[in-house]
Amino acid sequence: MRVTVQLFARLGDLAGRREETYDLAPGARAADVWQAVVTAHPDVRALAGAVSCAINADFAPLTAEVHDDDEVAFLPPVSGGAGQDDRHQR
Repeated sequence: MRVTVQLFARLGDLAGRREETYDLAPGARAADVWQAVVTAHPDVRALAGAVSCAINADFAPLTAEVHDDDEVAFLPPVSGGAGQDDRHQR
């Protein structure tokens, strides 16, 4: 089974690429896809505890099963929002 993986923001920076393809055994889960990414790009492990996953553009838990031709996206934690000056203007 083949899946396309999208690595967003810092994950893509750490991996040195934004998209790649992995071959996995039938019945694989998103966690198996993540493990394949970590094996290929050990630097992404630093964000492992906070990564979000989406399968075919729908957020999914790492326990979700993936299927042939799925697109699996991993997103690092997002921060930001109002700056200190902006909070005082509410």
